[in-house]
Amino acid sequence: MTPAIKNLHQLVDLAKTLGPIRVAVADAAQHVVIETLREAHALGFVEPRLVGDPYSIAAICEEIGWEIPTDWVIPASTDAAAARKSVELARRGEADAVMKGDIHTDALMHSLLDKERGLRIPARRVSHIFLIEVPTHPRLLGITDAAINIAPDLNAKAQILQNAIDLFRLLGVDTPKVAALSAVETVNTAIASTVDAACLSVMAQRGQIVGALVDGPLALDNAISRQAAKEKGIVSAVAGDADILLVPDLVSGNMLAKNLEYLAGAVAAGIAVGLAVPVVLTSRADPAPARIASLAVAALIHHRTPKAGIKAPAPESSLHMAPQSDHACCPLPG
Repeated sequence: MTPAIKNLHQLVDLAKTLGPIRVAVADAAQHVVIETLREAHALGFVEPRLVGDPYSIAAICEEIGWEIPTDWVIPASTDAAAARKSVELARRGEADAVMKGDIHTDALMHSLLDKERGLRIPARRVSHIFLIEVPTHPRLLGITDAAINIAPDLNAKAQILQNAIDLFRLLGVDTPKVAALSAVETVNTAIASTVDAACLSVMAQRGQIVGALVDGPLALDNAISRQAAKEKGIVSAVAGDADILLVPDLVSGNMLAKNLEYLAGAVAAGIAVGLAVPVVLTSRADPAPARIASLAVAALIHHRTPKAGIKAPAPESSLHMAPQSDHACCPLPG
């Protein structure tokens, strides 16, 4: 069994052993983006494809003293064109991951989720996972979904959760422990998230969610603090020891992630999954370690998961946020 990855430094070290992935960067003409890619390339796990205005990209590369091959630059005149070309590279098998550059997230998501020319795959929901390293916590903490699915129902939460479980198993956590969060640890029909959490727990017991221990509802304190769980008399294999926090909705999840980052000194790597390739959604406010770690997650997913087929056209029937309506993220027909 592969030892579990407990921090982002270990994650980057692992990515360095796996070989480079080709990353299509939509609208790459931004200093912090190109500097991040130069570092990831120097570490040996990224070979960038810089999509955008070639003159601006060349000027930034010259300014930072980075000489790159000319075939790494793919011209695109607008945000929309850069998004389309980045997706096309992945569809043609010429890129192993997509990364957000200096582009509006909505423009990138529009191309990623396009029903005919995007990266959707059958029977998969698109969701986002933060891998957060908190100085006071002994291992990585997953938060999902805090960036894409706005107000998921029970079925959507089960799919979002399975995506996160699959990622944590790639990180070497053989049986991740999942806390389905709410404001309280008892079922209250007036609080819909407590009912959803209880159902998710039963679904895991019945094999509808696989590969993890799931319990809920759990409040945040008794999900991550053994002492809090003990004081409240909660008997659970998950309470006080959760690897993954499934949040009730995007708003609560985004607040939690940003609270940890800005008030607790956490570093958060983020990745969008459920598409034919992993997608790194970065923010201009992200520090360099978060950007590098996010690329490392993409490398891990690429090297350690079977390659998914891109969907055929289907008739109509689904820090840094990319909120999407439910129909945009939900599984396509198989």
